[in-house]
Amino acid sequence: MTDKALTTCLWFDGQAEEAANHYLSIFEDARLGRVDRYTEAGPGPVGSVVTVEFEINGQKFVGLNGGPEFTFNEAVSFQIPCADQDEVDYYWAKLSEGGQEGPCGWLKDKYGVSWQVVPTELIDMVGDPDPKKAARATAAMLKMGKLDIATLRTAYAGE
Repeated sequence: MTDKALTTCLWFDGQAEEAANHYLSIFEDARLGRVDRYTEAGPGPVGSVVTVEFEINGQKFVGLNGGPEFTFNEAVSFQIPCADQDEVDYYWAKLSEGGQEGPCGWLKDKYGVSWQVVPTELIDMVGDPDPKKAARATAAMLKMGKLDIATLRTAYAGE
């Protein structure tokens, strides 16, 4: 084995290449890798995509067109650390388009993949050693879909 990095395999029902291109259009630090297609040996139609490799922010993925047997659920999600509200708004809008908005910064994209769009400072707020500050930030977060940093800061500060 020449590469020790783990690769996340995402199982799609025919949309692996479309999904990879969608993610590449959203994330600035992203690149497309190898695309493998079915041959006469099958089992898919000749020329259709079997797998597509791509990378987002250093994380390796392979999209596999495995069929309808398995689907995504919230048991696995990808966290996107956001430096500011503009980043939260950007990723929330791009990834929730055609998908489903959820609570506490979670969403499912149009392929059913779950994402957490999280301002990095929220991690410090909810992990604050002052239990009152942490509780206020957590309570505010639990009332939100898309996370609003100004509202989180206000709650955290006790204002």
